[in-house]
Amino acid sequence: MLRRRADFLAANSGRRAPMPGFVLLVRPRDDGDPMIRLGITVTKKIGNAVVRNRMKRRFRALAREVLAVDGVAGADHVLIGRAGGVERDFGDLRSEFAKALGRIRR
Repeated sequence: MLRRRADFLAANSGRRAPMPGFVLLVRPRDDGDPMIRLGITVTKKIGNAVVRNRMKRRFRALAREVLAVDGVAGADHVLIGRAGGVERDFGDLRSEFAKALGRIRR
């Protein structure tokens, strides 16, 4: 899990895949470690703390399901929540996440 601001800023220089409910950033670390790291950010523009925390929980559930299979090994993945992402159907979010990872891999 990404925690430091420097890691999030570094991920911003990586590949980007915008989707209706989120933006996915992926940046290879090139440190020889195959671990997939995840960072989640949801700004106050999205809603109050209850809404933001719900969105983060949904993103963590997405990551558990999809990243293990489709994630880029040895890379940092950052999910940035967008307005409307909380209301989206979870199945739609899952397919968009897989599609975004496919775009990044190309």
